[in-house]
Amino acid sequence: MQHVTSADGTPIAYDRTGEGPAVVLVGGAFGDRREPTLAGLAALLAPSFTVCVYDRRGRGDSGDVHPYAVEREVDDLAALVAALGGEALVFGGSSGGALALEAAARGLPITRLAVFEPPYVTDPARPPLPGEKELTALVESGFRDQAVELFLTGGADLPAEMVAQMRAQPFWAAMEDVAHTLAYEAAVVGPGPVPAERLAGVGVPVLVLAGSESSPRMRDAAAAVTAALPDARLHTLEGQAHGALDPAALADLLTRFFTA
Repeated sequence: MQHVTSADGTPIAYDRTGEGPAVVLVGGAFGDRREPTLAGLAALLAPSFTVCVYDRRGRGDSGDVHPYAVEREVDDLAALVAALGGEALVFGGSSGGALALEAAARGLPITRLAVFEPPYVTDPARPPLPGEKELTALVESGFRDQAVELFLTGGADLPAEMVAQMRAQPFWAAMEDVAHTLAYEAAVVGPGPVPAERLAGVGVPVLVLAGSESSPRMRDAAAAVTAALPDARLHTLEGQAHGALDPAALADLLTRFFTA
């Protein structure tokens, strides 16, 4: 484990493996740098790349500074890219993909970007996603479990019955431990609609990925993100789904895209 210091003084923990062009992997909600998909992907990419997988602020071995702002998370990514030599290839999954898109739109030295299903919403009739203030209020009032439940049902579209079953599992406590970071995910993604105006400012090639087994919402969002970007193509990963992504299904595709 190594650390970089972000612009506001926050220490950001990361693991660095492999040798070659720099690749940063950006995780989504609940996970840290040890999350199996990211860790597995890092191992598969390491023979061809210098791979950095990190703990986003507020989780794992990274620090946290309040108040939160999306700009601070972009600064975190900027510090990592600087530590890797000044430019990097980037992959972001789910809300980590939305964060990576924000970073690219703000001009970070990202040379190529791949994202898997940034969790936006294209249906105008759908209620807004759970908001940053709502999630923060639940956590600050001591209702971390309710914040997790709201995020899963209102943000990730899981049925209430499934969430009730998850509450009885050993991993639920770990989800509550990072409940404060769910407001960060809400801030990154926003109320739902694809931020087309900001994405129009992304000036690098982008590979947008969607799973064939993902919900229509996720597939539609991936298509809308692709349409909003100046230089992007959409690729469907057969047999993959949001929250159930096989690192091996990603590694070869990313290798070919990052070395094109």
